[in-house]
Amino acid sequence: MSPVVLAVVAVILCVLFRILNVNSQAHKPLLHARDRNFLETLVHIAPMLGQQYVPTRLWGFSGHVQTILHSVIGRVRCPWPIGARVYLKLADKSTLTYDLYEPVGGPHEDDITVAICPGIGNTSESVYIRTFVHYSQYHGYRCAVLNHIGALNSVHVTASRIFTYGHTDDFNSMLENLLEKYPNTRLVLVGFSLGGNLITKYLGEKQRNHSPNIIGGISICQGYNAIETLKYLLHWQNFRRLYLYVMTDNYRNIITRHKHVLLSEEVRKRFQLSENSIVSAGTLPDLDEAYTRRIFNFNSVSDLYFWSSSINYLENIKTPMVFINARDDPLVPDPLLDPIREFANSRDKVVFVELSHGGHLGFYEGGALYPNPVTWLDRAIVAITGGLVLSHHKLSIPQTDDFSLKSKLIDEEYSDLRDFQSSKLCSPKAFAM
Repeated sequence: MSPVVLAVVAVILCVLFRILNVNSQAHKPLLHARDRNFLETLVHIAPMLGQQYVPTRLWGFSGHVQTILHSVIGRVRCPWPIGARVYLKLADKSTLTYDLYEPVGGPHEDDITVAICPGIGNTSESVYIRTFVHYSQYHGYRCAVLNHIGALNSVHVTASRIFTYGHTDDFNSMLENLLEKYPNTRLVLVGFSLGGNLITKYLGEKQRNHSPNIIGGISICQGYNAIETLKYLLHWQNFRRLYLYVMTDNYRNIITRHKHVLLSEEVRKRFQLSENSIVSAGTLPDLDEAYTRRIFNFNSVSDLYFWSSSINYLENIKTPMVFINARDDPLVPDPLLDPIREFANSRDKVVFVELSHGGHLGFYEGGALYPNPVTWLDRAIVAITGGLVLSHHKLSIPQTDDFSLKSKLIDEEYSDLRDFQSSKLCSPKAFAM
């Protein structure tokens, strides 16, 4: 083999090893929290928060590969949970749907509903949502999944709008309908990416009359500040501009798929829309200038992004919250996490779980090449939900720094919950079918 060929092979291998980050090591999550009692309660039910997260060996240490596999493939051996679709007609004539899934294998000792808000353009049919719902059902939790307006091919758009980054009314409508059906259920809100921003903003909106049935929220992989996030995504560093192009294209495709309603002559005149500007938009800010900010009556894209960003609503949140991000998430650079670190370290009933690896909604774990069918994220969210339920019971634990004593007292009073969380029914192996 010639020296030139050897040099080319060496360069390719170096680039490949750099992208795959194979020299990296597994680490424990960093847990940011001022409220030690709340943190210890969560860790007691979700012990993986205090243990190493071990990604799939060959490619799992790359945030890019984790993110791309999540986006293109989803989950391994993804089940299709059985549920029912609920249709709601909203005041603005929009048709909102959500899918409702009852627990299997026996209900939780409490009546718990996990209210799920998926990522941008995602629905109950998205692979990662289906896997999480299936896993949650087998832990005794009822699940309700919001379908973002416009995202389902099978549901027609019936008004002049679809979903957007900060519009929380749709999620609120789902919660209200759920509480009509199950007035005694306790709600844990779970949001992925854009959905994480929406549930956080929802819980921090002063004008909302938040139901006392909401006992906690879990936000995964959100960016917190749309204005700052776009500053990073508009640059090519770490391939972020490529990710922005994909998101822009997906959002634009939803608009054009329903253009007979969204871009009708009457709608174009009413909101001063240009179909050519929408179709030719190269980035999300361009598309939001041409479409979103006009539909939602904002003077500028900056005003839209400020209104949409959950960071501007954190101080008003009274509900216990858990935030999860990975530092190698290519869509949410590490500097964007500073505000949530500070927030968790300054407020009670708030924990920020910071992982070294996982990418954007990936968090595959186990194996050398082929990952486990249940991800670290699925296991962690279900366990954290159990921790939020336990925290809601407001245990009377003596003030002590002895964690083993606290754990013993919790086990004595709430052993059934811990046993249910760790039973063979809840094992990841039970889902490798």
